[in-house]
Amino acid sequence: MIDQELAQLESVYQTIVDFLVQYSFQLVGAILIILLGLWFAAKVAKWIFRVLEHKGLDITLTNFIANLVKLLLISITVIIALGKLGISITPFVAALGAISLGAGLAIQGTLSNYGAGLAIILTRPFVIKNTITVKGYTGIVEEINLATTVLVNEDNERVTIPNRHIVGEIIKNTEQNSLIEGEVAVAYGCQPEQAIQLIESTLAAIENVQSSPCTKVGIAAFADSGITLSYRFWVPTPVYHQTKFAANLAVFNALQQAGISIPFPQREVRLLAQQD
Repeated sequence: MIDQELAQLESVYQTIVDFLVQYSFQLVGAILIILLGLWFAAKVAKWIFRVLEHKGLDITLTNFIANLVKLLLISITVIIALGKLGISITPFVAALGAISLGAGLAIQGTLSNYGAGLAIILTRPFVIKNTITVKGYTGIVEEINLATTVLVNEDNERVTIPNRHIVGEIIKNTEQNSLIEGEVAVAYGCQPEQAIQLIESTLAAIENVQSSPCTKVGIAAFADSGITLSYRFWVPTPVYHQTKFAANLAVFNALQQAGISIPFPQREVRLLAQQD
């Protein structure tokens, strides 16, 4: 029994020795080719990234192109290394095709996300740091990946949206800013021009209110109790809510100090005496 095991070990040892004697140079050459190929691919990818970044290309598209070139160079390196070992890649290509077909059927949703991500990167309906609204979610674009897009809102909540739910949808892109809309009513006995000018000057004094696009204030409706004034202005998205609250308070205080009445609904009830 021991002799048989020793004979088997000797056979395995001899096989390994024969392989190393016959293919040692090819194996060393293949390893060197792979190492040099990885080094070369990394260098080329970094160089392409710097060039595209210097040209002002979008960072997501720059990363995609650099990584794609790196992947292609690594694939070519592996093919050359396999050829150095005398291994034909034709069976591998056929097997890879069969595996890809089965995997594609199994992960259709994931693949559709990648396809949609590629469409977003190439068409660029939005870029990083833009403020977008899609599928009812609003936030600043923090990441654009092949599978998902990540939004961050003012409360630092991260919303991860699969890219297939973005492509083909209606997207509102306000770039760096967001629009704030507000309303306040003034009494019919007041001068609306005075109230409009007062609101304009009040909003202009608030730090985060943008001068372009300009603030708009005007009469929105004639309500039962008063004249409804509407105001619209733009602010940086990260300070949307805090600026909105500050603006509403500032408008209220300014109207109060100017003696402009803010009406509230009233109902007059009359009691008629019954006649005998």
